[in-house]
Amino acid sequence: MKWLFLASAIVAEVTASLALQAAVDHPGWYALVVVGYLVAFGMLVLVLRRGMGIGVAYGIWGASGVALTAVLAAVLFGQALTLVMGIGITLIAVGVLLVELGSQRALAARSAAARKQEAH
Repeated sequence: MKWLFLASAIVAEVTASLALQAAVDHPGWYALVVVGYLVAFGMLVLVLRRGMGIGVAYGIWGASGVALTAVLAAVLFGQALTLVMGIGITLIAVGVLLVELGSQRALAARSAAARKQEAH
């Protein structure tokens, strides 16, 4: 369930960020900006309550938001999306994967240590 909440937080944050760009020319979009960021932070709180560490949750949330916002801004607003930016987005994806793998490894080590402690 925490992954669903995290995905919802990402979608809400990206929506709010894109609405912020739209609001430059059409101020009515500011309402979606406010709602989107409130929903994003609310979902992030639910992720943390379900036990995901803040480093992992915020890292995935932030990095995914940056990558998706860059791609969608290019599609929706015709903003630049260069090869260098594409490489950066790829590096973000790799970084997010490494953070998650590191988190899982740390959790497994902590669980093993706890079991070993209980056995003594």
